[in-house]
Amino acid sequence: MGTMIQRYKLTEDDYRGTSYKNHPSPLKGNNDALSVSKPEVIEAIHLEYLEAGADIIETNTFNATRISMADYGFEGEVRRLNLESARIARRAADKITAQNPNKPRFVAGAVGPTSKTASLSPKVSDPAYRAVTFDDLVSSYSEQIEALIEGGVDFILIETVFDTLNSKAAIFAAQKTFQKMGKTLPLSVSGTITDKSGRTLSGQTTEAFWNSISHGDLFSAGLNCALGAAELEQYVKEMARVAKCFVSVYPNAGLPNQFGEYDELAEQTAALIKPWAEKGYINMIGGCCGTTPDHIRAMAKAVEGFKPRSLPQSDHLTHLSGLEPVTLRPEITFVNIGKKRLKSPSSKLKRAR
Repeated sequence: MGTMIQRYKLTEDDYRGTSYKNHPSPLKGNNDALSVSKPEVIEAIHLEYLEAGADIIETNTFNATRISMADYGFEGEVRRLNLESARIARRAADKITAQNPNKPRFVAGAVGPTSKTASLSPKVSDPAYRAVTFDDLVSSYSEQIEALIEGGVDFILIETVFDTLNSKAAIFAAQKTFQKMGKTLPLSVSGTITDKSGRTLSGQTTEAFWNSISHGDLFSAGLNCALGAAELEQYVKEMARVAKCFVSVYPNAGLPNQFGEYDELAEQTAALIKPWAEKGYINMIGGCCGTTPDHIRAMAKAVEGFKPRSLPQSDHLTHLSGLEPVTLRPEITFVNIGKKRLKSPSSKLKRAR
């Protein structure tokens, strides 16, 4: 979405439109606002991807939470942004579905990571500090997800997860909102491996990340963003090995150049992801940063005819996670769990230590 919006070379006035003409803060770069100020642009982009063969499009709501919109003084617009974004995507998907009812198109309600992290401190001098609480995140995500559902999305996609605790708040918010609205939608989560260390920003490996979110009764789990297909393959293979639900992957169009632009051609990306389909790693494939409708068209052609990944059977073992995964297997006779007690109200216990 961001790549396509850049092609329109929109100005500050475009971002404001008539609805936000008098907004006191600059809005250029707030792509979510375009669902209200330039809905025709967002719908046109959706249609381009659908016409290229996309089965699923995401709502233009990556940053449409109260937490992220605070950067623009836009907290009061969150509900409207999500409602309008969902309606635009729904309209585009239904339009293309009507042309070929045998190939239905779906809308994913995009729920981004927010601009804050619950696991890490933004202050080097104060490691215990947190800029956001778990409850803050639940409240913010709940507001977004409720509006997305009202707008008509088919499922909720918690994406670009760099902090697993944020995603757990989003999973909880989704389940809470489903219960409140009396309507349960499929729920998907997609994490991001931030660099060649093979870990999320909060430090987890792919398997540890899966273990942390596996309680969520997920429709799919997967990876997106940060890396291109060439760099992602080993982590895609790992997710395919451990996930007990469908696996989705949408890589960037390679790595960005020195100008922050993406040079990997559609044919190159398609050639890199084709073996994933051949080897049965994936159920859903798509594109993230830098990928155009041409990339989607080439990907669709590359995976055509391959069987999707089969769901593995549960091994009925206990899978835990910190930064690394831990599996309690029958051959392990004793598990030592250690905890450091920093403070104790008991003077007797202090003396015993």
